[in-house]
Amino acid sequence: MEKFRIPNHYPTTNKSIRFPDDVIEKVEAAIVGQNCTFSAFVVAAVRAALEDLEKQKTTQSE
Repeated sequence: MEKFRIPNHYPTTNKSIRFPDDVIEKVEAAIVGQNCTFSAFVVAAVRAALEDLEKQKTTQSE
């Protein structure tokens, strides 16, 4: 039997960024009752934005 390993999804780097207060409030409201942290929400949102930008670049170059 293989040894149990705690999964590590991806390496991370700590970055300090500033958010407008209203954005923080909206994110915190959106994750209430969800199994989601503020950081996980922000990472997912940034990934979605990057995917969208990549799709826009592909569409523009056609």
